[in-house]
Amino acid sequence: MPRKAQTESIADVNAAPGGAAAVDKAISLLAAFRPGDRALGLGDLAERTQLYKSTVLRAIASLEHARLIQKLPDGRYALGSEVARLYGIYAASFSLENIVLPALQELVRQTGESAAYHVRQGNARLCLYRVDSPHPVRDHVRAGDVLPLYRGAGGRVLVAFDRELLEQAPVEEAGIYRQIVEQGFCATRGDRLAEVAGISAPVFRQDGQMAGALTLTMPAHRYSERYIEQLIKIARELSSRMP
Repeated sequence: MPRKAQTESIADVNAAPGGAAAVDKAISLLAAFRPGDRALGLGDLAERTQLYKSTVLRAIASLEHARLIQKLPDGRYALGSEVARLYGIYAASFSLENIVLPALQELVRQTGESAAYHVRQGNARLCLYRVDSPHPVRDHVRAGDVLPLYRGAGGRVLVAFDRELLEQAPVEEAGIYRQIVEQGFCATRGDRLAEVAGISAPVFRQDGQMAGALTLTMPAHRYSERYIEQLIKIARELSSRMP
């Protein structure tokens, strides 16, 4: 009988409900590669996935056959050519709108407030997508509007995670941006407009670079801290779908 692992593997912890265990293990091996990794040894793969080396080797045999992993002359393993082919297909078919708008719609559904996705545009920020609150009283910003970078929750998040913009920020506001980075979000009331509150969190690409800011806005009297957790969760989910 196979030995029972003392520690659950990554595949066990993140097993797909109703899925196939062997596939979960293979996926955990692919996910073991991190930015900066050119190749990993058998021991590295076993350690990162918490799988037995014998299990890793069996899964690698299938992944090699599919050209998802390749064995190098020095015995280490690297991602295979099929990964690049699949990424090329994904990149060609990728539509930012198709992943951002559903996230905004879900945020509005959960909170009842307006949601937007901002990106840097020079020394300003562009409201790239926007879904309005169903409430008749709300702030009136439209997709395509250009807004300040150094005012408002969305702008401050874009600044906080951009070294170039941080260098241009007023010295007396350095503490504001340091706090945003430490806590992972920005919440403001009356920062851009006196009666408007906002909560924003960063969205990152797979390489760790800033992609944009997911922002929730509402009249100041409707501001609630319970929205913070909901927004951060959706921002993280959105980051996981970015190329």
